[in-house]
Amino acid sequence: MAERWGAAALTMALGVAATALAYFGARWLQRRSGWLLLNPTLVAIVVLIALLRAGGVEYERYHAGGRLISFWLAPAVVALGVPLYLQRAEIARRGRALLASILAGSVVGIGSGTLVAAALGASGEVVRSLAPRAVTTPIALGIAARVGGLPSLAAALVIATGILGAVLGPAVLRRLRVRSRTAVGLALGAAAHGMGTARAAELGEVEAAASGLAIGLMGVATAVLAPLLLALLTWLGWI
Repeated sequence: MAERWGAAALTMALGVAATALAYFGARWLQRRSGWLLLNPTLVAIVVLIALLRAGGVEYERYHAGGRLISFWLAPAVVALGVPLYLQRAEIARRGRALLASILAGSVVGIGSGTLVAAALGASGEVVRSLAPRAVTTPIALGIAARVGGLPSLAAALVIATGILGAVLGPAVLRRLRVRSRTAVGLALGAAAHGMGTARAAELGEVEAAASGLAIGLMGVATAVLAPLLLALLTWLGWI
């Protein structure tokens, strides 16, 4: 029994150490190189997958330690309320514009993926899995299951969307000459959810507050609008 507990503890420790080293190593590499494509989350995922495959380690064994890190996701999300509170006056002043932006972002986020997939002849399950790709993973899983999509596919699409948005989002916004810090944060949170918010937090407190607000509002808007838009596409015979 003691040996089994010792092996389990060692596996958990290795999982935590491997995750931390991969992420902070990737972060150091990005800062040294200045390359936006070397996103720490993306690099860490690739490195960990390569290590697990090379070592023949099953995901369940790795996750025994990885879940100790994922446990802190919930407190981290709650902590987003701090910059939100500090910027409450700015948010209240732009309240109508923020709500209109989130509504538009939710419609575009749902429609862009589903319409393209439907036009390319994707199956109904795939189209429905694309509907919640612009919201954070826990919400996306619930929406995908409710509308008849594949939760596992939805999770993969959410992660891919978040990484792409975090890597390319700031550069695209600069190219479009978006100078409002609130608009930048809102765009990153609405398009790239948690990963976009992590990137927004690096840009400043205002961006972090707007991005954190966007995550929550996008989740609510998508949960309401996704079933309605998918029902419309079904009625039109597109899926």
